[in-house]
Amino acid sequence: MTPNPSTSTALTETSPLGAVRISPELDGRAGSNRAMGNRPQIAATTDVDAITAWLARFMDSPNTFSNYRKEAERLLLWSTLAMQKPVSSLTHEDLLAYQHFLSDPQPAAQWIMRAGRKVGRTYTEWRPFAGPLGPTSRRQAIIILNSMFSWLVTAGYLAGNPLSLSRQRARKAKPRITRYLDDEAWTEVKLAIDALPRDSEREREHYFRLRWLFSLLYLCGLRISEVTQNGMGGFFCRRDRVGEERWWLEVTGKGEKTRIIPATHELMVELARYRREKGLAPFPIPDETTPLLLPIGKQTRPLTRAAVHSIVKQVFKGAADRIRARGSDEESKAQRVELASAHWLRHTAGSNMANNNVDLRHVRDNLGHESISTTNTYLHSSDDARHRETEEHHKIDW
Repeated sequence: MTPNPSTSTALTETSPLGAVRISPELDGRAGSNRAMGNRPQIAATTDVDAITAWLARFMDSPNTFSNYRKEAERLLLWSTLAMQKPVSSLTHEDLLAYQHFLSDPQPAAQWIMRAGRKVGRTYTEWRPFAGPLGPTSRRQAIIILNSMFSWLVTAGYLAGNPLSLSRQRARKAKPRITRYLDDEAWTEVKLAIDALPRDSEREREHYFRLRWLFSLLYLCGLRISEVTQNGMGGFFCRRDRVGEERWWLEVTGKGEKTRIIPATHELMVELARYRREKGLAPFPIPDETTPLLLPIGKQTRPLTRAAVHSIVKQVFKGAADRIRARGSDEESKAQRVELASAHWLRHTAGSNMANNNVDLRHVRDNLGHESISTTNTYLHSSDDARHRETEEHHKIDW
């Protein structure tokens, strides 16, 4: 792979935001939708400057920043490369064409990463898409871009929002979750982990790390970003009303919101095993900076989201291979397990709690959802009752 020289990127290439060099006729200085005759609130002369100013608002939220930058640079590249016009000249009709483009970015060699490749943004092999976007991803992209255009209008950079004319569809009820593992498939995954070799020191560390990671993802319902961005200092112990000591995990998650999650006995056993394997005391101390998941070996830096995603996918691939080895009649089950990701475990956790009659308010609070529905947003759940129900009904059963 060849690094992409940021000082000489041409407009003929799909290069990341910050590396593109756009000619004056396309950089937005004379965009047809530029606000004229007012006092802009940002010191931006080009579209890249304006987009960068908008993104700067999200610098303290890495996940949001990454997602918003991705959508902004996709639009910028499409506008200047495919449409040969500045972002600040895009019309409502252009944005309708863009939505169609998102469903099938062509030519693929210019827009889509090669299958199975995930390269850094500084490499020439980088492309803005991993593949065509489905309906949900397209809808999310337009929501983000609508927010960007609205802000640029408020900032006095654009005269109008070309997405404001889009038809506002009535909000539909959320579909039932289908991306989760049933009990049989989840058991297959646990068996695949338990069958891993443990002869060498490295194999043992790998095995106990996987047990800990999958316990964390399932018992706590964490997102990958919550695994990588929180530390073991988030664990704390307190007595409940009857004097029993209970462990909790405090995490900062989506939208920089903090929640506490019951750390069940099963979870704490796996934590202690993992920490002992890493040469640490069984339980963390307050404000300990050790990441929730560590690299194999002596390093103490947190793993990246991509690294954790890869680790989880390897486990699902291994479980699927074990299922396939039993015969062709198991292929459909193997394919479903192979499709699974870390977020499937979050859905699996939620489904298991709900199906085992854990109070839905407790499920909501454990997973960090905004609400179950409009009618119960005002309900207050008891932490002690939530812990008891989670401990009793939500188990991993290694």
